[in-house]
Amino acid sequence: MNPRDIPREAFHASGAEVQAIDFGYVRSPDQDRTTPAQQPIVVIGAGPVGLSLAIDLAQRGQRVVVLDNDHKLSIGSRAICFAKRTLEIWDRLGVGQRMVDKGVSWNLGKVFLKDEQLYEFNLLPEEGHERPAFINLQQYYAEAYLVERALQLPGIDIRWHNKVTAVQSRADGALLTIDTPEGAYQMDAQWLVACDGARSPTRQMLGLESKGRIFQDRFLIADVKLAGDADFPTERWFWFDPPFHPNQSVLLHRQPDNVWRIDFQLGWDADPEEEKKPENIIPRVKALLGADAQFELDWASVYTFACLRMDQFVHGRVVFAGDSAHGVSPFGARGANSGVQDAENLAWKLDWVLQGRASPALVGTYGPEREYAADENLCNSTRATDFITPKSEVSRLFRDAALHLAREHAFARRIVNSGRLSVPATLHQSPLNTPDTDHFAGTQVPGAVLLDAPLTRQDQPTWLLRELGPDFTLLVFGPAPAWAHGLPGVKVLQIGIDVIDHQTLAAQRLDALPRTVYLVRPDQHVCARWRTPTEAAVCSALARATASAV
Repeated sequence: MNPRDIPREAFHASGAEVQAIDFGYVRSPDQDRTTPAQQPIVVIGAGPVGLSLAIDLAQRGQRVVVLDNDHKLSIGSRAICFAKRTLEIWDRLGVGQRMVDKGVSWNLGKVFLKDEQLYEFNLLPEEGHERPAFINLQQYYAEAYLVERALQLPGIDIRWHNKVTAVQSRADGALLTIDTPEGAYQMDAQWLVACDGARSPTRQMLGLESKGRIFQDRFLIADVKLAGDADFPTERWFWFDPPFHPNQSVLLHRQPDNVWRIDFQLGWDADPEEEKKPENIIPRVKALLGADAQFELDWASVYTFACLRMDQFVHGRVVFAGDSAHGVSPFGARGANSGVQDAENLAWKLDWVLQGRASPALVGTYGPEREYAADENLCNSTRATDFITPKSEVSRLFRDAALHLAREHAFARRIVNSGRLSVPATLHQSPLNTPDTDHFAGTQVPGAVLLDAPLTRQDQPTWLLRELGPDFTLLVFGPAPAWAHGLPGVKVLQIGIDVIDHQTLAAQRLDALPRTVYLVRPDQHVCARWRTPTEAAVCSALARATASAV
């Protein structure tokens, strides 16, 4: 069946039915050409990162070919924790509400030592945000909703059963050899984006590598579907040395469909194939849930921690995003979330270059920006892994002391690390930032993602992030100067005129006074701010933010 003929309800079915969707092979006219077809953008990999990138580009009017060697969605829960920032990106792509409606929203986490709760933490303690800190949603659902959205956009051509077998990088693009059930064909890509996962065949074909650290420990993921309601609330629970799994750690998350995700630390000597057998998983689950618990084993996998990244993400006209560029351990939910942020960073830059509004130097800035973000994620992931799985007696003594102190002392809770949860990177050193010339308080520095806030437009509730334009937005507190309305490609949003900040949260979060102005990039990062800007200052910041002055 042609994927575009799949009925809409198939993407809204049960987990088993969604995972069973088969995207049929469709012959492309490109396969009948005597010379390679020319395509402006080719994306390899139809996972959350590749699909998010393709949708973003298509919404901007670009044509995108997505190649995937498979013909089904992912199997098992895999990435399940999608962060507030990812939901905000998906809102812009038209799928955020669908993800939230199906997902399990949560803000609260709890940390236990043995059978005693040490403390709890709230990842979104303040009001005035549209989205929760996280939702839990099986990856196959996320992919289904992204594919459904992609099929609604005529600019996206997803080609299933299309396996890239060779990549020849050139100064003006890349020549691809693609294998299909009907034989091989070739295609010329003006830009090639590899979103093909941690083992990235593209990376291997180009003779590139990821470097970093592999940790000597193994974890078992068990997805179990309970027959009845569990006593556990919708929170993130993490145990150190619990009585039901002594001397190891356990993580528990709730997913949709009454499925619970449990991560059991196993140790380096564990045999992955043995540990995945149901007869070995079920006793572990019963030890946690109770001997009388009724459940079905939905999916299981064993993984090893690894923190790796490529030295550079941009290689001429070939760009790497998501796990193909960087990989982190699962604790902290930094993998898929950082990958979707990669896609958002890259999409507008490719669009501007292909439109002729910027030079390829703009795409070049994707490298240092997202390499910086990857390093931040790798640092947090490595620290979490070292704390969860200490590799020396001294490290274990330090960890255990911190855990015991955390019962009573807040300072020790900052040391305890069960996985620092994903937050967007603030791109402090980005070449696209214009440094401050005025004093501001707060976190909304150039390079930060703009914080959301509730607003009203003509007495109807709205949100700050939803009011931003698809390109640059000049956010003005009060009436904008006359010259602001003539800036090409810039939406002017006047707080207090176009929209009303009744709760004053936008002004508080941006430390805004009357006439304060923020310049916000298409990917919703702040790139400049002023108390009373001149036209020349704003134009200079725009040139810098599009790599025209870098």
